[in-house]
Amino acid sequence: MKALVKYAPGSGMMRLQDMPEPSVIAGHAVIEVKATGICGTDLHIQAGEYPVNAPVILGHEFSGVIADIGVDTSGEWLGKSVTSIVYFVTCGVCRFCSTGQWNLCPKRKSVGSGVNGAFAPYVLVPTRNLRRLPVNVDFVAGAVTEPLACCAHGVLEKSVVRPGDVVLVTGPGAIGLLTAQIVMAQGATVVLAGTPDDQARLNVARQLDVPYTTTQSPLELVRELTNGEGADAVFECSGAATAARLGLAAVRRAGQFVQLGLFGRPVEIDWDQAVMKEVELRHSFASTWQSWEYALRLLGSGQVQTRPLVTDVLPLDDWEDAFRRFRERQGIKFVLTPDGLAAS
Repeated sequence: MKALVKYAPGSGMMRLQDMPEPSVIAGHAVIEVKATGICGTDLHIQAGEYPVNAPVILGHEFSGVIADIGVDTSGEWLGKSVTSIVYFVTCGVCRFCSTGQWNLCPKRKSVGSGVNGAFAPYVLVPTRNLRRLPVNVDFVAGAVTEPLACCAHGVLEKSVVRPGDVVLVTGPGAIGLLTAQIVMAQGATVVLAGTPDDQARLNVARQLDVPYTTTQSPLELVRELTNGEGADAVFECSGAATAARLGLAAVRRAGQFVQLGLFGRPVEIDWDQAVMKEVELRHSFASTWQSWEYALRLLGSGQVQTRPLVTDVLPLDDWEDAFRRFRERQGIKFVLTPDGLAAS
């Protein structure tokens, strides 16, 4: 089968090449891939900034149909529309696995970086990871479940957002737009901040009923909404040091600051601001089993929409163009589909 492979460490080192189709084994299922999203992590992998077990097929945001399943699992799964949690291997015995923090297992290997992923016609996953797509969610929208689960982890598990809170979200990319919707679903007021280059993304935010959007510094707006106190919580979703510094300036005393975006490199931040305001600093990485449940409920109920975030759906052959457009911020989310498979 034709797949997008990171064939060696370092910058670049990616190409379409023939790879063997996965064979089903006990405790696993083969998914016929219908749609796979490009993630910011994939850009870091392309740039050689994120560790992978090369050679490996990339792609960890996906949806599809169960094509084959191990003999130890009910055949009722066959033909079902699914997405999947991405953790292929965890040790199951460390302090993190024992407390449900599989995302922090030191032996974790994930689909699309540690083992072969879904920029291909088929992908093998453990059956315990399978999650049915809600009936009202198509394959393209379903492929965005994984980043939604990551955002649900940050908002619903790493922080406390209350009705009436004023929350600043920095970065109107996919993570910021998903985070903003989850925050709004908790009854909070969102200020979504971007740069002058983010007008198109902020237009999507307005279509999703985000109440306040800005391409300027949001400090004055946040203070106006909070009688000068500052944001109750800040979710930094851009992975930009300037945005993190802005967030620390905007958060109120004893407020919450959660970093979701990856910087990809060392950055300089004045943490004394956080110390002197006794800000609750949290960091959110990947997802948990529970955050996937939250994500699918939010998606199925319509409280969060993922389809409006998808700028374009392209065939796998056009991966270089899709990666370039994503890197140049010509859209929000780009989805690739294997040749001959409809993403509907």
